[in-house]
Amino acid sequence: MTYVLLSLAFLAVAVVVLAIALAVTPDRAVVVRRWWGPVLIGGVIVLVLTAVFDNVMIGAGLMTYGEGQLAGVHLGLVPVEDFAYPIAGILLLPAVWLLTRRRAR
Repeated sequence: MTYVLLSLAFLAVAVVVLAIALAVTPDRAVVVRRWWGPVLIGGVIVLVLTAVFDNVMIGAGLMTYGEGQLAGVHLGLVPVEDFAYPIAGILLLPAVWLLTRRRAR
């Protein structure tokens, strides 16, 4: 299995969980209107930090990848597949919050 397929599997799970969370949320319009900005800003911060620190860790030799398993596109030293995990987290965190929050009666 290549890193691309593994990354797509993680992203697919995150998208499905988010879709379910939004589907069962009765105040979906309010939630989306209030949360898209903070989630976008947090996501950009997480992706920038991922780019910086993954480059440092790969440059220091803490992480290596099998070259035959990569798509070949890199941002510095970081393969693009590495960004799938933070993106999945960015999608999953609001989804889990929506699924577990208590609603006012």
